[in-house]
Amino acid sequence: VQLQASGGGLVQAGGSLTLSCAAFGRTSAIHVVGWFRQGPGKGRGFVSARIWNGDDTDYADSVKGRFTMSRDNAKNTMYLQMNSLKPEDTAVYYCAASSRGYFSRKLTFYDYWGQGTQVTVSS
Repeated sequence: VQLQASGGGLVQAGGSLTLSCAAFGRTSAIHVVGWFRQGPGKGRGFVSARIWNGDDTDYADSVKGRFTMSRDNAKNTMYLQMNSLKPEDTAVYYCAASSRGYFSRKLTFYDYWGQGTQVTVSS
């Protein structure tokens, strides 16, 4: 499984961005897709996760109500819609996938990682 993240950029506070995570290869092995982020001088932390073939989602408290995950089945792509962005959302965002059959916020749960995409929110 290969993951390709895209969609990052520079946006003003209060603005919106949509990140994409395209999956290639043996996508049948994917059960959960997650988004993580790593801000300047910080460790990589959980943002959200969604069941690949379902509607169940999990969001970090810091983004709940502002971020939404969705999927385009035809494109094997998972999206992260980010609204009401704040400067503290500035980070490199990574998508990840797991073949395990349950949610987890732990980095080690995820088997496959895409490259990061930079999101910068100006105040």
